[in-house]
Amino acid sequence: MIVVNRFRVPEAEGEAFRGRLGAALAALAERPGHLTGTIGRNVDDPTLWVLTTTWEHVGAYRRALSAYDVKLHAVPVLGRALDEPSAYEVVDGDTVLNAAEPRSIG
Repeated sequence: MIVVNRFRVPEAEGEAFRGRLGAALAALAERPGHLTGTIGRNVDDPTLWVLTTTWEHVGAYRRALSAYDVKLHAVPVLGRALDEPSAYEVVDGDTVLNAAEPRSIG
């Protein structure tokens, strides 16, 4: 699964936010089930940032959010994310797409 968190950050806060976002990614990257992570800044609008992480499954991501280091370093940053859906299924070939029903956390 892919998690895409977007942030609107005033340019004056950009460098400090970049550091906090890096700490958040580092905390998430240490959790079981984390596969990759990337920080980006929009090329046309420097106030728009993104944190993209890839996980083995939704349960790994949800469990990661409850870890102490993640609560300390990532959750405060993630709380600044734009209010929009952030979890996406990876669609490969003939993947059965999202069903509107509760899922197991793995």
